[in-house]
Amino acid sequence: MATARRSLNRRNAGTVVLLVSVAAGMVGLSFASVPLYRLFCAATGFGGTTQRAGAPPTRIAAGLIIVRFDAQVAPGLDWEFRPLQSKIAVHPGAQSQVLFRAVNRTAAPVTAQAVYNVTPTKAGIYFDKLQCFCFNNQTLAPGQSVDMGVVFFVDPDILTDPSTSEVRSITLSYTMFRAPEAASPTASAAPRSQPASVN
Repeated sequence: MATARRSLNRRNAGTVVLLVSVAAGMVGLSFASVPLYRLFCAATGFGGTTQRAGAPPTRIAAGLIIVRFDAQVAPGLDWEFRPLQSKIAVHPGAQSQVLFRAVNRTAAPVTAQAVYNVTPTKAGIYFDKLQCFCFNNQTLAPGQSVDMGVVFFVDPDILTDPSTSEVRSITLSYTMFRAPEAASPTASAAPRSQPASVN
C-alpha cells in the first residue's frame, strides 16, 4: 500500500513538473512571438515588409518599374505628412531618393514613428532601403516642418523571379504614429542620492 502511494505521488509530481514546464514554455513563446515574426517578415518580405541593405547592387537592369508613394497619419497625431513626389520610374538596381514632408501642427513637441510596407506584398523581398527616416523616431518642435528622405533600390532579381516577373508597379506606403512616451522612472528604479561626505 505504501509503495503504491509513493508511486502515485511520484507520478503526480512528474505531472505537475510537466504542466509547469509547458506553461512556462507557452509564456516564453508568447513573448518571443513578436520579435520572431518581425525577423521572419524581414527575411522573407512577408506582408510587404521591405529589406534593409548596406549597399546598392552592382548590376542595373534595363527595365523600368514605377514606384508610387503613399503617406497617412494615424488618429491621435496632428501632423501633416505627405510625399513630395507621387511616383517615380526606376531601373531595378539603381539607387533612388525621395522626400516626405512632415509638419507638426500642434503647440508642443511631438515624437512619431513610421510604419511601412509595399504592395504588391510579394515585391517586399525585392524592395531594399539604404537609408530611411523610418529607421528612427522623429521629433518635431511646435509648428516645425522637415523634409525626410528615403534612399532605396529595387533588386534586379524582381524581373527574373517567376512570381514577380510581371510586377511593373510598386507602392511604398507609410503611416505615421505617435510614438509611445517613455515612462518616468519609478521610485525603486530612480538613482539613489549619494550620502553627503563627512569632513
